[in-house]
Amino acid sequence: MRKVLLVTLVAIFALGFVSAYAQSPIIKLGRGAANTASGWLELVKQPYETTKAENLLAGLTVGILKGIGMGLVRTGVGIYDLVTFPIPAPKGFEPILQPEYVFNGSK
Repeated sequence: MRKVLLVTLVAIFALGFVSAYAQSPIIKLGRGAANTASGWLELVKQPYETTKAENLLAGLTVGILKGIGMGLVRTGVGIYDLVTFPIPAPKGFEPILQPEYVFNGSK
């Protein structure tokens, strides 16, 4: 029972600290987790977007290459956000990638 109480108090303190510290670390943590987990979806998005903008052949060639590249970039940026989430973001900080999430609009 003491362990449960201690863990609960530590969790409340940590959440209170993070909330007082800034909301941006939690947003950065969530964005990092989402981009790390969904980076591979660029393999779907980029061929689709390229096909829409150009044609099917471009989508199946250039789009797939863009998907591989953007998938690696999105996953890497996600890992970066996960690792650095406790570090306060400078004033006026903008996410590294636009759009922030893989299916949050087109580039």
